[in-house]
Amino acid sequence: MAENSWAKAGGVDDRCEIYGSKGFTRADLLRGNSLLTYSDEGYGYAVEKAGSTRGYTFTMFEEIWNYGFPQEMRHFCRCVRGFEKPIETGEDGREVIKIICAAYQSAGTGQRVEWPYEPPAVERPIDLWKDISS
Repeated sequence: MAENSWAKAGGVDDRCEIYGSKGFTRADLLRGNSLLTYSDEGYGYAVEKAGSTRGYTFTMFEEIWNYGFPQEMRHFCRCVRGFEKPIETGEDGREVIKIICAAYQSAGTGQRVEWPYEPPAVERPIDLWKDISS
């Protein structure tokens, strides 16, 4: 069954629903970037890191675009060609590493880490969390 009408008031409701004997999927094309899907048996790929596709899942469409990979690569290429300045700098990257080290150290010690923070010298950042001697 397909329905559509220019007479429908209240704004566009642009969606598609498909029902089968063992499940359904529904796409809201205006207000979402995934399909609400239900499957008794499960199906193939839904989205990165989805452990199972049985029951209700949110099947991603346009996943690569929604994660921003094409936009990221375009920005990188434009920076290499000298058309843009990097949005993120080396200094930004260093601060991110400090945040990661502080999180590992806090998890390892069970204590709050004060900022500004200078990580202790370790071979690998995760050594601040894990006891590598065991």
